[in-house]
Amino acid sequence: MEQEQAPRWWAVVAVMIGIFLLVTAEQLPIGLLSQVASSMDVTPGMAGLMVTVPGVVAAFSAPLLPVAVGRLDRRIMLTVLMVVMVAGSVFSALASSFILLLAARVLVGLSIGGFWAVAGSIAPRLVPEAQVPKAMTMIFGGVAAASVMGVPLGTLLGDFSNWRVAFGALGVLSLLTAIALWWWLPPLPPREPVRLRILAQQFSNRGVRVAVLTTAFVVVGHFAAYTFISPILQEISGVSQRHVGSLLLLYGAAGIVGNIVAGSFAGRHPYRAVLAIPSLLLVVVAVFPLLGVQPSSGVMLLMVWGAVFGSVSVSIQTWILRTAPNTEAATALMAFTFNMSIGLGAMLGGRIVDGTSLPIAMWAASGLFLLGVLLVWKTPSRIVGKSSVVKKPR
Repeated sequence: MEQEQAPRWWAVVAVMIGIFLLVTAEQLPIGLLSQVASSMDVTPGMAGLMVTVPGVVAAFSAPLLPVAVGRLDRRIMLTVLMVVMVAGSVFSALASSFILLLAARVLVGLSIGGFWAVAGSIAPRLVPEAQVPKAMTMIFGGVAAASVMGVPLGTLLGDFSNWRVAFGALGVLSLLTAIALWWWLPPLPPREPVRLRILAQQFSNRGVRVAVLTTAFVVVGHFAAYTFISPILQEISGVSQRHVGSLLLLYGAAGIVGNIVAGSFAGRHPYRAVLAIPSLLLVVVAVFPLLGVQPSSGVMLLMVWGAVFGSVSVSIQTWILRTAPNTEAATALMAFTFNMSIGLGAMLGGRIVDGTSLPIAMWAASGLFLLGVLLVWKTPSRIVGKSSVVKKPR
């Protein structure tokens, strides 16, 4: 059986790098929002569509691609999706209009959704069962690493040159990652092909339903505010635009810490970990317009924000591995929810920011976090059990 094989840590590293680049590509426009908006002569709210479009496309590709490819080896699937990412990044860098830029972002969304849907469920197939929490922490550490290195460094690269260079660099790195995936991943035929019927069956499980809805509330709320973190830091906290890239490095560093801490804690207490996430985000984002009015206080709140959100992916995925009847199908649904929520959050925040103000957008986000708190609070903790060992995949 695959669980009895020697651990394939290089394969885990390759998948982590893939997640890192995909999340960087999806969120890079956040750091370059003002520059792209000026270059393309669109409003910041309109420029936020660079996050909305790939988020929505990724949402639908997450559940539908595993269904469409059937029994295709997941090694081949992940490699091809990284090649699609190469094309999306290169076309983004070469886009001559905002419409063409959004069209290129469709390719980025296609690769994000399909890759994430598979990547979240293969950790138990790459390492022994006892080491799955560590592998999960590494894979979803790519999400936090994208914040600490990918998005900030891409932002700095865009500031020192221009935003097109940042997208072009993503294309080069994605090509190298596609080669690494093909070289390091073992053959990964699906144990059970994902069917639409199996996807629908996941909702009959209360643990999956709670995970999906909580993810939606948290991620929509987060991106309704965080998409506009550059103007938030400048207009609310009084931070100079030239310092935003550096502060995003600190934000991402906090996210790395949050991911590591959550990887250990969620393995033992997944219910508490998931309950803590919307609770802490509610407090931090709600008080930001009131207390983050100085550069020092704004930076402190930003660090806490980063640490908490950095724990989302590994905590929710641990919950899913404990409760889902079919881990690959449930992970596909989670990828759908996460990416759709990114797109909806960015769009919602853009409408609120253009129509009202940045503080109103942050308080609207806090309301969604409150819904997440109430949902988890009303869910019995016993549905995720007490064992520190995740369920074996089917």
